[in-house]
Amino acid sequence: MIDVLLTMMAVVVFAMINQRNLFAVVVLGGIYSFLMATVLVALDAVDVAMTEASVGAGLSTVLLLGALYLTKGEEVTEVRRPLIALAVSIAVGAALVYGSLGLPAFSDPQAPIHTHVVPRYLNDSPKETGVPNVVTSVLASYRGFDTLGETTVVFTSGAGVIALLRRRRRSREESEK
Repeated sequence: MIDVLLTMMAVVVFAMINQRNLFAVVVLGGIYSFLMATVLVALDAVDVAMTEASVGAGLSTVLLLGALYLTKGEEVTEVRRPLIALAVSIAVGAALVYGSLGLPAFSDPQAPIHTHVVPRYLNDSPKETGVPNVVTSVLASYRGFDTLGETTVVFTSGAGVIALLRRRRRSREESEK
């Protein structure tokens, strides 16, 4: 199932690359984020999937549609072939693939995370945090600053959308006078 989802994500990326209509690119980006959230659910990372669905597919799409409303819907630059950017992207992708070859197999019970980190969280988190739910203790206590940062980003982007839409409404009211 994950293979099918990853293939669909690749098809969406190629469709985004070949698209000249910015509205279609925004919609395809939302579809990509939704597919990524589905992959995360298939990998049993439901909390990350919910964040991806709400921020990636939801909030980012709304932000980009709002920005697109304030601008034009077609890309105005001429089509060019940025070979240097392509070469850098391929080199970074190759380095990431090379680096991932040394990782343990997916769900390997002897992987370091399963022999060191997971037992510590399962055994010690109720005593250290006072929270019986391990997921909540990890997100709220061990990764509290990270969660605060994510919340700040979501709040800031929402405030930015409101500020943009208010500014647009004010300029319309002033032009009608």
